Amino acid sequence: MAPRALPPGPAAAPPGLHGDTGEAAVQVLRHFRHVFNAVKTHYRLVEKHTGVGGALVWAMSLIEDQPGIRMGELARRLDIHQSTASNLVKALTERGMVEGRRAGPDRRAVQLHLMPAGHAVLSRAPRPFSGVLHQALGALDPETLGRLEHDLGALIKTLGPAARAGRLPRVQA
Repeated sequence: MAPRALPPGPAAAPPGLHGDTGEAAVQVLRHFRHVFNAVKTHYRLVEKHTGVGGALVWAMSLIEDQPGIRMGELARRLDIHQSTASNLVKALTERGMVEGRRAGPDRRAVQLHLMPAGHAVLSRAPRPFSGVLHQALGALDPETLGRLEHDLGALIKTLGPAARAGRLPRVQA
C-alpha cells in the first residue's frame, strides 16, 4: 500500500530546521533511541515484576479480556503471524498460565482460557499490557499518526533490502 500524502503539520520539520541534514539525522536518531529505551525499560520492568516477557503478558491480557478467544483472533489482535501466536500460547500452556479447550460445535477449534497462574501474573504486571509504544501511538491524534506512518514508510523505503529483514509476519485478516 502506498503511503498517504499528507500536508506537513506542526510536527513536520522543514528541511534545515536543525541546521544541516547530518545534524537533523543525529537528532532523529536520538529520538529513536529515546523510543527504543522507553520500550526496553518497560519490558524489563514487566519481566522483573512477573518473570514473564512482555509479549506473553500482552497475550494473556487479551485472553483474559476475551475468554475463549481462538488462536487466529489472538494473532490478529497481537498483529503477529498465527504460528508466532501458537508459540506464545505453547509457552504459556507449558507454564500453566493458559489452557486450550475444545468446546462447542467445532471441536477442532481451540478456545484459550487464562488459568489462575496467568491471572496471578497479570495482577503483578505493570500497565500497559500492550506496551508503552503501542499505547503512545494509540494516544496520538489521527493527523500526527498519519504523518508518522507516512514518514516512517519513507524511511523504510530508503532502507531498501535491509528493511525486509525487519518485517514481521502478519496474520491476514
